[in-house]
Amino acid sequence: MSVPASPTLRWVTAGLLLVAAVLCLALPFVSATLLTIALGGVSAAAGVSQLLRLTSADDTRSKVFRAISGVLYVVGGIGLVAFPVASTVSLTLFIGVLLAVEGVMELAGAAAGAGPARGLVLLDGIVTVVLGGMLIAEWPSDSLWAIGTLFGFGLAFSAFNLITAPAAPQA
Repeated sequence: MSVPASPTLRWVTAGLLLVAAVLCLALPFVSATLLTIALGGVSAAAGVSQLLRLTSADDTRSKVFRAISGVLYVVGGIGLVAFPVASTVSLTLFIGVLLAVEGVMELAGAAAGAGPARGLVLLDGIVTVVLGGMLIAEWPSDSLWAIGTLFGFGLAFSAFNLITAPAAPQA
């Protein structure tokens, strides 16, 4: 994370992150729904971008695959925006599986490496696997609050990291 050199900017940014974190934690369903809609908008925009780049492809195969990719992004993005609650349920399962796999990879990295932060990597892997397992085990009942809550905690940790991290040297 890049830390602003200005103490005022650091505190303002951290304050805004904390306000957003509190809102996400207080209204997890709303924040999860808004995140799903935002993801849908970004996906649709990425699909349009893929379709606009069709003219830059050299051969027909490239154009076909890029067109398929673009259409899938657009259709998926529109689906996320059109059905945000159902999409949030699906995204919760996806995030649970993603976290479980990421945790296993962290554990494998800790087992294979001998770096100075090996213990922290091991702890990160264990926490990530447990968190992913909890999301999978409680799915779909946790779907309407989990993403917003996780995002809120992530924002809060980013704010605290911003406040406690050493400032970048001024040039």
